[in-house]
Amino acid sequence: MCSETDIPSVNMKTQLLKKREWEEIGRFGSDHFIACGDMVMMTTPDFHIRLEDLDRRIEDASLDIGEVVFMSRHSAKSGEASLTVHPIGNYHDNKFGGKERTLVRSNPALMTDALRRISAYNDLAGFRVCFEVTHHGPWLERPTFFIEIGSDERNWGNERAADILTDALLGMEQNDYDTAVGVAGGHYAPRFTEVALKFKINFGHMLPNYHMEGRDDEDIVRMVKDACTASDTKLVYLHRKSLKGSEERRLSELIASAGSELISSSDLETISGS
Repeated sequence: MCSETDIPSVNMKTQLLKKREWEEIGRFGSDHFIACGDMVMMTTPDFHIRLEDLDRRIEDASLDIGEVVFMSRHSAKSGEASLTVHPIGNYHDNKFGGKERTLVRSNPALMTDALRRISAYNDLAGFRVCFEVTHHGPWLERPTFFIEIGSDERNWGNERAADILTDALLGMEQNDYDTAVGVAGGHYAPRFTEVALKFKINFGHMLPNYHMEGRDDEDIVRMVKDACTASDTKLVYLHRKSLKGSEERRLSELIASAGSELISSSDLETISGS
């Protein structure tokens, strides 16, 4: 998915056009579709997080699409240079697209493989490679993740960053590792990123501390259940060091009451060469 209003999205499209031979599918309304093997690239003038009707647009083009990846910029006040991937949806309000209290199906295997490839390919000094936790829209039914260049206009136009991310897109593969939902920690999910780069585990949705602050037990259980359902797993990896002892005990009990199973790094097999 390429949004013409988004600089990194357009730059990633340019890189993909250089790296593969694409065939014309056609224009349907304001959207343009091209294909390369089992990949389809859709370009739209609309801003991606507001594409609530994307499923209909794909169907209007008579395409059978199983998975969606949005090529995008990442914005942060820090301006820190970054290469990120993340699942989408909203634990509470839908200020930035999507539906309230609704998560889009994640794509743990491809998203986590993309993260590993970005980390392996990255040769840009000062660029952080990481997951971001689940946030923003749009809503769609297909498994989805965003792949992004951040965090401001100083980095968005970086062509080498677009080159790295498109190499990851073209190379990413499914694997048969178990999937876990990540719970606790901050927005940039440093612990889940570290675990994914070292161990044979895929991460789906991630629920950070800031979404649980001030929330009652019922709401936290709901969020854990929603994250597990939309990630097709019952496994939860808890970022324990981001929590006080009482918070860790409370969350562990709530995760169990949600019908999920806590795992730790000691349960996981190391990736060869990590």
